Amino acid sequence: MTKASVGDTDHRVLAAAATLFRQHGVAGASIRAIADTAGVLPGSVTYRFATKEALVVALMQRAVADVSSGVLEAIEGTLDPVERLRLAMRVHLRALLYGDDGMFVLLFDWQRLSPGTRAELAQERRRYESIWDGLIYAAAASGQLVEGLDLSLVRKFAFGAANSVAFWYRADGTRTPEEIADAFSVLIGLGALAERSRPTPSLETYLRLGALRTPPADSRGNDDVE
Repeated sequence: MTKASVGDTDHRVLAAAATLFRQHGVAGASIRAIADTAGVLPGSVTYRFATKEALVVALMQRAVADVSSGVLEAIEGTLDPVERLRLAMRVHLRALLYGDDGMFVLLFDWQRLSPGTRAELAQERRRYESIWDGLIYAAAASGQLVEGLDLSLVRKFAFGAANSVAFWYRADGTRTPEEIADAFSVLIGLGALAERSRPTPSLETYLRLGALRTPPADSRGNDDVE
């Protein structure tokens, strides 16, 4: 078997595991089901990953690497710290909704695992969170955040808002992940930005930046007014 075919098998096994873990939870997805979905024998799965939790760790490492590189690529060449946060939010939501299912497992199913595996996953989470902490601290250092703000809460608040989208987002809905990310960035920014960097909290500002669900009636024209 060539290195390419080995890599392809690993990819199929991980992709199958991620999908089934997201659909049924780690406990509810069997090795046989993962093998069937990947189109391999069960022994081929356990040869590569001795346990389901080993699969979870491999998935998390891949998910963190992918979303981290996506964030760093998105912000490259952008100097404004607040704009970098907006772009990072876009990547995070896109990865959660349309990326590797392992990202979903990393965020929502990891606490059901053994203590040893949770410790490994916590390291992966911290690796990704450190990128966000760096972006938030850079925004604070630039003077664009409220002085004295608890910056750890800013990241937790942003993640809490973004991660909740996985439970209600619909691909056939009216908002793309990027539009949701931009609206969240506005809503978070109105509370965290210093006065000089804060958008004027007018109806027009919310509308222009995409934070309104629908335009107000009086902004759609006055065809019915004589």
